Amino acid sequence: MFRLAHLSDIHLGPLPALSIRELASKRVTGYVNWHRNRRRVMFGETLTDLVQDLKQEAPDHVAVTGDLVNLATQTETIAARIWLEELGLPRDVSVVPGNHDAYVPGALRRAYKEWHEYMLGDNPLSAVGNSFPYLRVRDNVAIFGVSTAEATAPFMATGTFKRGQALHLARLLDNCRATGHFRVVLIHHPPVSGAAAWHKRLIGKQFFYKVIHEVGADLVLHGHTHLDTLHWLRGPDHMVPVVGVPSASQSPGGSNPASRYNLFEIDGGPGKWSLVQRERGARKEAPGIDWIREHELLSSGRAVQARPREDARPAREPQDAA
Repeated sequence: MFRLAHLSDIHLGPLPALSIRELASKRVTGYVNWHRNRRRVMFGETLTDLVQDLKQEAPDHVAVTGDLVNLATQTETIAARIWLEELGLPRDVSVVPGNHDAYVPGALRRAYKEWHEYMLGDNPLSAVGNSFPYLRVRDNVAIFGVSTAEATAPFMATGTFKRGQALHLARLLDNCRATGHFRVVLIHHPPVSGAAAWHKRLIGKQFFYKVIHEVGADLVLHGHTHLDTLHWLRGPDHMVPVVGVPSASQSPGGSNPASRYNLFEIDGGPGKWSLVQRERGARKEAPGIDWIREHELLSSGRAVQARPREDARPAREPQDAA
């Protein structure tokens, strides 16, 4: 059995001191948002406790689906690299960037430089440039990293998935379908209609739909919404679960679910995969990190539920996800 942990939307705090030049951009809106909203609920020991619990569970691999930083300053980006190094070795941790990692023009290029080893596929040729999607094979699991991150205008938090990346992803997925690997796609923005507000949506999700419909996958993991959600996309062999996770830094008591990570247990083989999702996180009524709930998503290669689970929170708009 292979155990894959998933966490997202780290939003490392506190914010560093910003220069006038750094504030003379979209960052000024994020700076105000942090001090009005996020500083109260996304700074403290919450993230530390969650990561400590994750390490005690000792998963085989960890997926981080973006938004490691808040305003994508150089100081934050370097701090995020140090945090990744504490989380695990590059071979054991796979990262895709989020919209906050590309907050202003040039920020994403800096993130690629600092976090490069965590976004590098197994093929040595992928070391040239900022190549997405990447492919990493760990045991009988194939992990595909997709980038939707881009700098946007103030009050916008959209992502983009273009045709070129879709074609490349389809080829990689098809190759791993032929070799019988369990296929996991990492993406920051939810590739599902209605999962995020219009100004936070994924542009080009129709290309992602087409890839999944024609080539398939076994699991899609995303962040961005700060919600615990489950959607399904139709693949050629079975319905594909699309799972979102709350922010890893969210303290209990806020309007969004508290800090959480998902632990996926993958077992079986081609055509007979089983997949169990176990959720661990913070609770308002008790200190520390504990089990939240678990769900069987795939059994003998078939989707257990072809609809969102009844106890999932609705795909509503977070108040401070921009």
